[in-house]
Amino acid sequence: MPQLMPLMVLRKRPEAAAALLVAAALAWWWSAQRMAGMDAAPGTDLGTLGWFSVTWLVMMAAMMLPSLAPTLAAYAAAERAGEPARSLAFAAGYLLMWTGVGIVAYALLAVGRDLVGGDLVWRSGGRWLSTAVLAAASVYELLPLKRVCLTRCRGQLTQSASRPTVAHALVIGLRSGGWCLGCSWALMAALFALGAMSLTWMAVIAVLIALEKIGPWPRATRVATAAVLAALAVGVVATPDDVPGLVLPSSGAMHAMKAMG
Repeated sequence: MPQLMPLMVLRKRPEAAAALLVAAALAWWWSAQRMAGMDAAPGTDLGTLGWFSVTWLVMMAAMMLPSLAPTLAAYAAAERAGEPARSLAFAAGYLLMWTGVGIVAYALLAVGRDLVGGDLVWRSGGRWLSTAVLAAASVYELLPLKRVCLTRCRGQLTQSASRPTVAHALVIGLRSGGWCLGCSWALMAALFALGAMSLTWMAVIAVLIALEKIGPWPRATRVATAAVLAALAVGVVATPDDVPGLVLPSSGAMHAMKAMG
């Protein structure tokens, strides 16, 4: 049955999936350590590009690797020999795609601050910007493009490797990341709207992505996700103090970011 496909694939190469889940667990631990004491509010300072790029890469490993496990297991099973280097290259290509997304998001935020300055502050235009992003993410969940990308992303569970080389594995990983980007870019935008450095919202968004990509009811999950995002948009604009897990920026200075090399 299609609903059971992820579990069936995981049984084919459980060691590949287990390695990915261990890596994700370590990434969650590292993220918690690295982000300790940081401002988890929307619009927080993201630090230098180098600091953010490394942090974002680990965040993506924590959030996305669990839902990638069935796809990687399918790829490893299709290789027959299952050379670890090719599986590693596949995962590296996938994370490379998401790292690029983070750099683009960082650049857009930097340009936005340069252009409008204080208008991005929460108590100025930032609150409305967060609301607009959440509302747009909710609408995207119901669009045909989202459905197509999600179908292709989930369909990778049945694909096989055609050229079992490390370079090709990297390319396939990038392509897998591309379909995942089509599925989940709006949810990542919602993460920025709720607090990019918030472990709470990281976990919420990661669960929503996993349910859509490997859960048994993708259509129902998309509708439920759209409802959750719409409710958050209403909450942020109407009663942000009552939104569970939402950290509002303080009226004073932001918490200092710990610059870690």
